Amino acid sequence: MKSYDQIFLANRAWAQTIKNVDEDYFKNLSLGQAPKYFWIGCADSRMAETVITRSQLGQFFVHRNVANLVHEEDASLMAALSFAVNTLGVKHIVVAGHTNCGGIKAALEGTDDKYLDNWIGEIRETLNDNIEEIDGIKGNENKANRLAELSVIKQVDRLASMEILKDAWGRGQRLFVHGWIFDIATGELNSIKEIHPDDMIK
Repeated sequence: MKSYDQIFLANRAWAQTIKNVDEDYFKNLSLGQAPKYFWIGCADSRMAETVITRSQLGQFFVHRNVANLVHEEDASLMAALSFAVNTLGVKHIVVAGHTNCGGIKAALEGTDDKYLDNWIGEIRETLNDNIEEIDGIKGNENKANRLAELSVIKQVDRLASMEILKDAWGRGQRLFVHGWIFDIATGELNSIKEIHPDDMIK
């Protein structure tokens, strides 16, 4: 047996378990999606949104990248954002960061990976903008975790300034934007920022 064959065996067992409870589950799922959440999360293998929120398939529309960054130059993200807001009509956009993030640590400590170094340039900007606060924190892990929070807040604010969201609010779409942090050491997900549509709809 190949090492990855276990994945297919596990999949078949999982699918059968679901069908034993609801034989029409996958048939209904195949008819389309209507997620309420657009999740912009980190690509970290420990950040599986359906697992950490105990959610079902179809509840999240998802985009993930290193350190959960929001760039208008990121065509993949912008296409997903537009589809989520304008086609799916999601009610919530979540930027989800986490503790012990490799991208955040690379911004703090440096990296020899030129691709990663280019991608995390913005995190270094966030670090420089908040250098006094970060320098005042004891311990590298605590510094990194605070920088992860500050970066999430920055991404939330950037989303709120984008035309896609402004247009949605302009037509009265009740769209919330959230900043969440997943604490890997405790398994707990916490809110650190929220933008309410009542504050944005004119």
